[in-house]
Amino acid sequence: MLKIMICILALIIFFTHNAHAVEDPLLIPNNKFGVHILFTSELEKARDLINSNGGDWGYVTIPIQASDKDLEKWQKFMDDCQRLHLIPIIRIATENHYFNTSVWRRPDGADILDFANFLNSLEWPVKNRYVIIFNEVNRGDEWEGSPDPGEYAQILNYATEIFKPLSSDFFIISAGLDNASANDQYYYMIAMNQEVANIFGKIDGLGSHSYPNPAFSVAPWVITNKSISSFKFEKSLAYELSGKALPVFITETGWSQEKISEGQIASYFIYAFENVWSDQNIVAVTPFLLQAGPGPFKQFTLVSENGGFNEISKALQGIAKTKGAPSININSAASLSQGKKNIPSKTFSSKSQYESSPAQKAQVFLPFLKWLLKISD
Repeated sequence: MLKIMICILALIIFFTHNAHAVEDPLLIPNNKFGVHILFTSELEKARDLINSNGGDWGYVTIPIQASDKDLEKWQKFMDDCQRLHLIPIIRIATENHYFNTSVWRRPDGADILDFANFLNSLEWPVKNRYVIIFNEVNRGDEWEGSPDPGEYAQILNYATEIFKPLSSDFFIISAGLDNASANDQYYYMIAMNQEVANIFGKIDGLGSHSYPNPAFSVAPWVITNKSISSFKFEKSLAYELSGKALPVFITETGWSQEKISEGQIASYFIYAFENVWSDQNIVAVTPFLLQAGPGPFKQFTLVSENGGFNEISKALQGIAKTKGAPSININSAASLSQGKKNIPSKTFSSKSQYESSPAQKAQVFLPFLKWLLKISD
């Protein structure tokens, strides 16, 4: 009996470290307005857009590539987010495939370990550490030429097992899926669940790319599973598969300026925020894209060529917003008030900063349990 009690106590101690302790952003004052950026230098302009008209602590979505783990650069980004009252949503990414640069390299477990260790080494501005596990994985060009829902489900599941033991503040969000892809996002989600049972019950948030499709041009009041209301259908399916009501993060959306005038898009955004994205299950809406140079992204830019806000972003500035009140990371706030951190300029390497995975911890812990219970191998 004593040994059984010791085992129970040991299990409590071991698994308490892995307990989920993220803050529910839907239960606190939350400024859901945000914007998607591509570069860390864009934070000042992002703040002027999303914390306008009564807003505070809005969101910024930004990708980080596997080859871009510079500790000084990204700690400065986190410090700037703290100073400007912005909540970062970090989307992890690989890089273009070495032999075929038209597609992104398929990630593996080593990528997850690297990112987990690197992102855990940073002081984040708020309690919740929002991390999106890759991007539009139902597209072939985002998954080394051929989408694989089963493989992504395994990667997503592994991410929950690796990030959470490092810090219970990591808030794991699934990849936003392309709602216009030939690889239908709903069949893709079902296939994910077939590979890893209850995969949507293991994550903290549901990523969504609720674009107005087809052709990035459909009016916001049109409700279909391919329009800006697609997040509703995705959330419903995730609940059906898992029984878990996931908060939604719309990290990409927007209308094409090649199809619609800026004035019309401005009115569409106002309608969407007032009537569609007012959904109480949405944590953040970060339209794509704050600013873009020449190329395919230019059709979504919110900044004019002269560097000022265009008619669309001015309309977004004018929408009344909430003063968000997330739990602040005291360590980050204290270090920021003391001045710039003394961080060496170097690139992080998980080889020198390795943290044991749950499986490795179990290899040490389980023999101890066997000894207590006299269970033979």
